Amino acid sequence: MKIRTENSVKIKTSLLCGFVLENSNNILGLGKYDAKTTSAINQSLKDMEGKLGRISLIPMPGKNPAQRILLAGIGKKENLTNDTIRHVSGKIAQKSRELKLKEFSIITPPSFVMDSISSVTQIIEGCKMSLYKFDKFKAEKAEKSPDLTIIVSKSSRILHAIKTAEIVSEGAIFTKSIANLPPNECTPTTLANFAKMISKKNKMKCHVISEPELKKKGFGGISAVGQGSKNEPKLIVLEHTHGPRNEKPVVLVGKAVTFDTGGISLKPGDKMDEMKFDKCGGCTVLGIMKAVSELKLPINVVGIIPSVENMPSGESYRPGDIIKLYSGKTAEILNTDAEGRLILADALAYGEKQYTPKAIIDFATLTGACIVALGTNIAAIVSNDDKLTKRINESSKRTTEQVWELPLNQDYMDMIKSDVADMKNVGIGRAAGTITAAAFLKNAVEKTPWTHIDIAGVAWIQGATKEKSYNPKGATGFGVRLILDYLQNL
Repeated sequence: MKIRTENSVKIKTSLLCGFVLENSNNILGLGKYDAKTTSAINQSLKDMEGKLGRISLIPMPGKNPAQRILLAGIGKKENLTNDTIRHVSGKIAQKSRELKLKEFSIITPPSFVMDSISSVTQIIEGCKMSLYKFDKFKAEKAEKSPDLTIIVSKSSRILHAIKTAEIVSEGAIFTKSIANLPPNECTPTTLANFAKMISKKNKMKCHVISEPELKKKGFGGISAVGQGSKNEPKLIVLEHTHGPRNEKPVVLVGKAVTFDTGGISLKPGDKMDEMKFDKCGGCTVLGIMKAVSELKLPINVVGIIPSVENMPSGESYRPGDIIKLYSGKTAEILNTDAEGRLILADALAYGEKQYTPKAIIDFATLTGACIVALGTNIAAIVSNDDKLTKRINESSKRTTEQVWELPLNQDYMDMIKSDVADMKNVGIGRAAGTITAAAFLKNAVEKTPWTHIDIAGVAWIQGATKEKSYNPKGATGFGVRLILDYLQNL
């Protein structure tokens, strides 16, 4: 999709699209037309009433520069959010592709509805992400995406916003495209190759620690979880160093279990195919790092991705095992399906020791308990630092990638104490499963401000997921837009 801007609505286009507020008698920003056209527009406005998500097409007479006008309802003004424009823009883009158009145009709403920077950002994100389709393994491919013209008053700030929104959207799409790969096409080695590819293209440092070195350096969690598979584990490290040399980096850590059978504590067969999405945390970090480098953010960011395949075999780690983590602490294994916290603990401890960061943020499809607690539209966050949590919440409001903080006090830390090791890898029964998993991770971080984001409910489209045009079936890329906003506002 190529994106350009125009100042006037009187442009030659296959489809001129405008937003309509509920019960409004005009299309925002459209301007005046002849009596015949105005009559047709008024009738369509009356029929669709500006209801959220409703679309109406109006064929235009031959002399008009636009072949058709599209009316897109955005609901009541008091309920309008960034996500409204993003979602409706996505529906417009999908309609344009359905009509097999080569291009279409969208009028940005006037400033009394939403400021131009926000409007342009949401239009681009909605259009680009809604046209993504995972068809790598299908004979019939999706139609080519039409080009987009945004009708807006040009300025350097608008052009910067467009470039930024394109890069951010492409970062999220990159994350989706990797997360959607099946396990036979995406092993820990595959993820390492993706990291090398984006590092080479975008001039980032990339270091991959493989199995022999992982064992030698004491990555007991990653080594234990990965030892049951013929596909050896990897620890992938990407470094973006565009900030001052002495400035501490932000470290991003993403769980990447390329397939999770549960190991010896085998999962039920129902929906086990969805465990290809257990790598989404790591894919999120890859998408963020790609975008960070392309945006050339003047900061230092490190992405760390512990990647394994959790398989049952004669070599698998077992319930009852005691393993020594990178931090030096020991963990009693009570359930081999609680593997994510083991590999994350190693990566978190490594990130803190190696980089002395100003903040650590980790992403993981960590617990089914998170879905029970918050459903499939909000991610859980657990943190040891209120300032970091506040910043992430501010980014959440701007991007509408929603998060909700859960508590973590000594009572929860006590729930993972072990009689035979420093800690155990599950809590007490089914109580507070998301929090006790985070408690395990907190043991790996000594002093650094840290936030854990459990994306188990939001990383891919599930039964109760709210429909959004820009999140087609499959992986959602959750977290990419959220953390890029946080990083850009540091």
